Amino acid sequence: MFGLAYGDALGAPTEFLTMEQIRTRFGDDGPARLDGDPALVTDDTQMAIAVALALLDALEDPPFTAALVEPMWRRRFVDWLGSPDNDRAPGQTCMRACRGLAAGKPWAEATEPDSKGCGANMRVAPVGLAPGLSDATRAAAAQLQAAMTHGHPTGLAASELTAFAVRWLADGMAPAALPAALRGRCHDQRAVYHGEWLGDLWRRPGVEGPAAFISRGWDECLAALDRLDAALARPDRACDPCEATGAGWVAEEALATGLLCFLLFPDEPVRAIRRGAASSGDSDSIACLAGAFAGAHLGLDAWPREWAARIEYASDLARIGAAWDRPLDGT
Repeated sequence: MFGLAYGDALGAPTEFLTMEQIRTRFGDDGPARLDGDPALVTDDTQMAIAVALALLDALEDPPFTAALVEPMWRRRFVDWLGSPDNDRAPGQTCMRACRGLAAGKPWAEATEPDSKGCGANMRVAPVGLAPGLSDATRAAAAQLQAAMTHGHPTGLAASELTAFAVRWLADGMAPAALPAALRGRCHDQRAVYHGEWLGDLWRRPGVEGPAAFISRGWDECLAALDRLDAALARPDRACDPCEATGAGWVAEEALATGLLCFLLFPDEPVRAIRRGAASSGDSDSIACLAGAFAGAHLGLDAWPREWAARIEYASDLARIGAAWDRPLDGT
């Protein structure tokens, strides 16, 4: 949780800047330290916290189901919509969908059905971190939190992959094994539609059925992983990562480019998020995802110690981390 916030804060000042502008202002390697006290984050971290706080509430009242967690996510998203802190250039897809949720629409009517923006997966890391979920439930929950605002199948699939990457890294998977594991999940889940969680979201003109709907998302994620593999085969740690795996404005590119930044520096978390921040695309979301992966892999002690006291929402991040760092037996 702290890692994603650090990446978000480091990448926020470089979003919408060209590489030339970034190099002029911050040097070849991008921003090196958090600015401000507190160091401000964007809607990426705000919405990740919203997802996490609802999960904390839901997990205290099992069984964990769509019927339980959807209203909790709805409330947290609507609270974010109306918050005075929601002034960080939030994504318009999230804003429109959350206005629909605030108006009382069913989420499947409030969502932006054709959007696969990175807002679908920039906030999903808490679903990966939450303890005690089966793989099927984790997958369905990752997709539902995305679907409430971003209804495109690629947003759903990329969110699931992001959550599982976080979970696998937290469980000790070697970073080098991650791309193949994600590719395997794309193939294994290609026809799996979580109907109890997603309802009739799949129903679109020209779509033959739920498997045909969701398979498009997995295929687009596989194409993004192809680009990631090509970039890792010829790693260039000085190059704009967006040139290799995409600018990150859409979900599958945010996943691939965030992974690329992490995998270029798997044991150097600050360099990983600096690489994400020094990019020509959606730099805060890219660095946010890279930070989530690095934090899941290395833990809090790998980051500069003084950052934890200065990052915005530190108390929320600490509460979430403390809850989910406990052993599952509660001791």
